[in-house]
Amino acid sequence: METVRCNLCRSERHTALYEMPDRLFPGDECFTVVECSECGLGFVNPRPTITEIQKYYPAEYFQGSPTRDHDRYLRRRFAAEAKYLEELEKSGGRKRLLDVGCATGEFPEFMAARGWDVEGVEVSAASQQIKDFRVYTEEFQDIPVNEPTYDAVTAWAVLEHVHNPMAYFQKAARVLKAGGLFVFLVPNFQSAASRHLFCEDVPRHLYFFKRETVGRYLESTGFALVKEVNGRDVYKMAPNNWLTYMVRTRLRGREYTFRDVPLTSKEFRRKHHLQSGIAAAVKYAAYSPTSVIDRMLWPIIESAQILRRTYGISTYEARKT
Repeated sequence: METVRCNLCRSERHTALYEMPDRLFPGDECFTVVECSECGLGFVNPRPTITEIQKYYPAEYFQGSPTRDHDRYLRRRFAAEAKYLEELEKSGGRKRLLDVGCATGEFPEFMAARGWDVEGVEVSAASQQIKDFRVYTEEFQDIPVNEPTYDAVTAWAVLEHVHNPMAYFQKAARVLKAGGLFVFLVPNFQSAASRHLFCEDVPRHLYFFKRETVGRYLESTGFALVKEVNGRDVYKMAPNNWLTYMVRTRLRGREYTFRDVPLTSKEFRRKHHLQSGIAAAVKYAAYSPTSVIDRMLWPIIESAQILRRTYGISTYEARKT
């Protein structure tokens, strides 16, 4: 584990916000999320080093669900992502895209079918499956491209995972042509899901961004913000357990810690060795009735958050100046 300064302003002053374990692959460790006292950037501190972080990405993390519904979901998601690049497409000429964190390459392949020349960056073993286009297997800042080469760089749910977000912004500015687009999606640290409800994927998520901190990253690396879309068009971060949080903090006036978070239905079934089904659902409802009501009201709460720009996910489109 290592203790770090703020990646954005280099301050050593920060405030601890909450502690939580790894919920995806449970163990005995607990991680602290802090907020920089100077600029407001959120980050895990102390955190696993670059070498240590590998153990939090076991093979199961990369295993998808190749079902018909999953394929339909991917097509919908890629179409939503491609909309951020439509303006470039309409400007004419064949465009070049670099997708950072391209996983097994589906999004670049989707864009190649639309007429783009594509390349990717992927450090996981998933990149070994890609044969249709070039993939760099180094960290983004280390790839052997240092000239304005691409019309667009995309990073879908990547920047929160990396040890040095500033290096990624700097590299994107270096490899983009003048007027090129940097499009990236990150969790919204101004949301209840990210800031209060323990919905972040700690410790794989190392950094947590507000629109103000994103603005500072962009300004310091030569980008102008085109737009922010706060919502669920690409990925979702539902406000899980918002009702439990509100009851405890607003009605009872108590602090809400990870110990107060109910088990998810999946965690409940795993703990009690239950198979999914009606019987398990009834037992879970008896265990945590507020969780059932909570989920029923998600669509209303999510819509209200999107109107207030406090949903758990934001996508940013920035232009190289």
